[in-house]
Amino acid sequence: MGINILVVDDEQVIADLIEVYLRNEGFLVHKFYNGQDALKCVSLERLDLAILDVMLPDIDGFTLCQKIRENFNFPIIMLTAKVEEIDKITGLTLGADDYITKPFKPLELVARVKAQLRRYIKYNSKKTLNDENIIEFSGVVLNKDTHECIVNERKIDLTPTEFSILWVLASNKGRVVSAEELFREVWGDKYFSNSNNTVMVHIRHLREKMHDSAEHPKYIKTVWGVGYKIEK
Repeated sequence: MGINILVVDDEQVIADLIEVYLRNEGFLVHKFYNGQDALKCVSLERLDLAILDVMLPDIDGFTLCQKIRENFNFPIIMLTAKVEEIDKITGLTLGADDYITKPFKPLELVARVKAQLRRYIKYNSKKTLNDENIIEFSGVVLNKDTHECIVNERKIDLTPTEFSILWVLASNKGRVVSAEELFREVWGDKYFSNSNNTVMVHIRHLREKMHDSAEHPKYIKTVWGVGYKIEK
């Protein structure tokens, strides 16, 4: 079965150029010049990667990226003429895996595509072997078998306790986990009033390693008076 790549760019010359280079590498290309047609393709085809232009005539690439991330985790590369750092941060925050600015070298784009596909295929082959021991969310990959945590393709070293905390929260994506429940699950002990401080300290260390913050969380959200959660 071939590798299917979605290409969305309203500049026909650029979209056609990308298509030629990708097809020369043996990839199957689904090319569109607007976001709405691309969304239809996402719902109908089995895709392995998407290349999205930010400036589209109907819905912008950031919105398209966000909509794709609601249901799919294949790699997304943002392609745009914008060079502002905030645009790059916006794309990555919404779930993009890479960011290339125009003008670009086609061979560099192909190299980036291949790199993202290697990572995606590698992690998904692990999931096939033992799916329940792999969790992915927002660019984070947790592997319970190897006790590895990858954040945006960067491995971070977690203590067994920190890993367990993140695993419990990730296993309950979309649901608030109370400090009491977290303590029982991770420490396996009776919860006391000072146990909350223990949980808070470990959460803080975990955020520091993940470059997260309590004020503007990317991964772990504090629900004051209730507990902690990772969004779906």
